Amino acid sequence: MKEFKYVIADAEGIHARPAGELVKAAKAFECSIKLTKEGKTGDCKKIFGIMGLGVKKDNEVTITFEGADEEAAYESISKFMKENL
Repeated sequence: MKEFKYVIADAEGIHARPAGELVKAAKAFECSIKLTKEGKTGDCKKIFGIMGLGVKKDNEVTITFEGADEEAAYESISKFMKENL
């Protein structure tokens, strides 16, 4: 299992557009990808799972990767977060 912690820099937090792009990026991988904020966890492959967390600017989130292609998913999703959020 790999883990990535990130503080949201986007002024809007995780809103619909980047959430949709995150889901699309996550669906490219077989492994389980979960986003956690303040003890609540959502599936990165489901837009409502991400949007339901209400992630705002300056919130710290933890993304966990578990499965066959977790290393590739970690590299891709961590890069996505840094570039878009």
